[in-house]
Amino acid sequence: MSDISAEQVRHLANLARIDLSDAEIATMTTELGQIMEAVASVQAVAAPDVPATSHPIPLKNVYRPDVVADVIPTDKALASAPEHDGSRFKVSAILGEEQ
Repeated sequence: MSDISAEQVRHLANLARIDLSDAEIATMTTELGQIMEAVASVQAVAAPDVPATSHPIPLKNVYRPDVVADVIPTDKALASAPEHDGSRFKVSAILGEEQ
């Protein structure tokens, strides 16, 4: 079993401002212990000559080239908009700061 204790879980929950019941603390203690054991087992087999990786398959940039294409005219784009000012879409404030 891992070295994590219920008191450590309580402390972590307090730091995260999470209110956990005693049953939840017991569950989290067990689960975090299992996670720590899994990490320890991976660390045990990790050799210093093996480079750290974030993905098992090498990745490359998959962006397509940015090319200018035909665009929809402004008046056509605004034709089905609920509100516009002739050249732009009008939307209501979503943060409540301007209401």
